[in-house]
Amino acid sequence: MTTFQRIVLASRPTGEATLENFRLETVEVPALKDGEVLVRNEYLTVDPYMRSLMNEGKSYMPPAQLNATMPGGTVGEVVASKNPAFAVGDKVFANLGWTEMGVSDGSGMRKVDAGKVPLQAYLGVVGMPGMTAWYGLNQIMAPQPGNTVVISAASGAVGSAAGQLAKLQGCRVVGIAGGKEKCDYVVDELGFDACVDYKAGKLAADLAAATPDGIDAVFENVGGAVLDASLARMNPFGRIAVCGLIAGYDGEPVPVNNFSAVLVMRLTVRGFIVGEHMEFWPQGLNELGTLVASGKLKYRETIAQDLANAPTAFLGLLKGQNFGKQLVKLTR
Repeated sequence: MTTFQRIVLASRPTGEATLENFRLETVEVPALKDGEVLVRNEYLTVDPYMRSLMNEGKSYMPPAQLNATMPGGTVGEVVASKNPAFAVGDKVFANLGWTEMGVSDGSGMRKVDAGKVPLQAYLGVVGMPGMTAWYGLNQIMAPQPGNTVVISAASGAVGSAAGQLAKLQGCRVVGIAGGKEKCDYVVDELGFDACVDYKAGKLAADLAAATPDGIDAVFENVGGAVLDASLARMNPFGRIAVCGLIAGYDGEPVPVNNFSAVLVMRLTVRGFIVGEHMEFWPQGLNELGTLVASGKLKYRETIAQDLANAPTAFLGLLKGQNFGKQLVKLTR
């Protein structure tokens, strides 16, 4: 193979992101320099945070560059190597972006065991989303047995893991998700105690009914009205781990009206970026991998076929059209 395809950021969105913001290109396979590795990607991930990378403004990560490969995590196989740490045939996780092949100097790349869990799980429950759930729960929410924990976007890659981990710690876990099918999955398959369908139009009342003893800790992925509903139910000294604010990613920020609860209930509200806490990754990934291998941590995937469909999958993710972890399988 002398060429491969990639998707680049063709333009920055004005308001809602569209397919026109992306472009599919064919490029030549580069020659390797000493210390470099060539990887053929098998799966890539699309995640909500990528929407903020499309903007030029200040954020916790540098913006994606115009006419350059859209950034993101990948898993694949080493097909050529001039790096003694990696051999041809190794299965690896890397951040090579929306591309069929990529070159790495080995930084940030790690070998993975595809015999323990499926390869694509290293982009989900045994990867960044799983670690995000693990860190937010254990290092910020610090739940105690019997606590009531609320998880927004509960059927997604991060929320589903966070809720199951909280259940394993003896908590009462209430999810918030969009639609009856997702709520049924959260309760019947993942074992949450209850799930509130925010699309039913009675979010505040339904969350109050599901949390009769109030809320001790929240894993927040959505923001806006969903966060407002949880703030109104918080118990004194509650903890809120702010992982994402997807309600405002694809347009104007959504205001939060019940912020006074932070003072009245003496809440701890902390945003976090899991990539800034790599010292916890070995412990967390080991625990997550063991739980997945033993069947104690369940997950679901939505897989789009072919690189060309990555933008459509990504835009659908922003509108909640995925079920579980959204992946793209590279089939070339």
